Amino acid sequence: MLLEGRSTIERAREQVLVRQSPVDRALLEELAHLPASDVPQLLQLADEVRMQYCGNGIAVEVLYNAKKGGCSEDCNFCSQSARYGSDVDPEPLSSVEGFLEAARDAHERGAGELCIVVAVRGPSAKLLERVCTAVRQIKQLYPLHVAVSLGILTETQIFELLDAGVDKVNHNLETSERYFADVCTTHSYAERWETCQLVKRNGLELCCGGIIGMGETIADRIDFLCALQDLDPQEVPINFLNPRPGTPYQDRSLVEPTEALRFVAMARLALPRALIRFAGGREITLQGLQDLGMRSGASGLVLGNYLTTGGRGDHDDFAMLQRLGFEVMN
Repeated sequence: MLLEGRSTIERAREQVLVRQSPVDRALLEELAHLPASDVPQLLQLADEVRMQYCGNGIAVEVLYNAKKGGCSEDCNFCSQSARYGSDVDPEPLSSVEGFLEAARDAHERGAGELCIVVAVRGPSAKLLERVCTAVRQIKQLYPLHVAVSLGILTETQIFELLDAGVDKVNHNLETSERYFADVCTTHSYAERWETCQLVKRNGLELCCGGIIGMGETIADRIDFLCALQDLDPQEVPINFLNPRPGTPYQDRSLVEPTEALRFVAMARLALPRALIRFAGGREITLQGLQDLGMRSGASGLVLGNYLTTGGRGDHDDFAMLQRLGFEVMN
């Protein structure tokens, strides 16, 4: 059937639901420029795509900030950078017991995944050894999927993580290749890309997403989604900038809720099989629209507390998921 002459939404529906193929760049550009009045139709389509490809399960994750602050890098959005006068008080790397306590907490809160986060350029030998020791014990004690976010990795380090039982590595592209240098100068987009490729080549699941609202253009958002299509990660976490005091982005405006939801829906149509996870900034960005947010193509969320900022209570999130008829996966 010829698609010419049909609306953008109809052609996207045909592409993803009938032909079972992701939307391409040309359709993404059209979706990005749909009038706001058409966004509800886009969200409905994204929810249908989520249901067809992912079912009704929702993956719930807890983040564990295992070493707060003191990072050498200059990512403009991050209050954990040692270069900025933020309100984050540095804390040393947690003990193995601290990791185990975090795992127990995640399990008791009803999460199926724990993501261990350390704000560093890349892990030292001592840091990696402690993380691996902790992961081995966590996997023995709790039925948790364990992810790590440890910065730029070498192939040898990835082998060590795989041997320890790590299931997934998070390493975000953050934004488009073109805009990345406006976000960070102490490491490159190419270094991030290479880490993502190494993770995939060596058999670990890849979690790769980014942050919307850092000053990027619509074209940057489309480039970002197309890069993710090339990487084909198992998970795509979507964060919305929550401007942190003391960082270069402290005065940035929040993303408009309609544009935040539009982007989530576009991510679902671009990556129909991926776990699209609502992450940091969803509460402050969406506010009373979080129920609608979960009907915009998302198939996962992070429970409150996003490394250096809080979120809403677990009870409210689980009540939302129950109200919407989702099934929490463990």
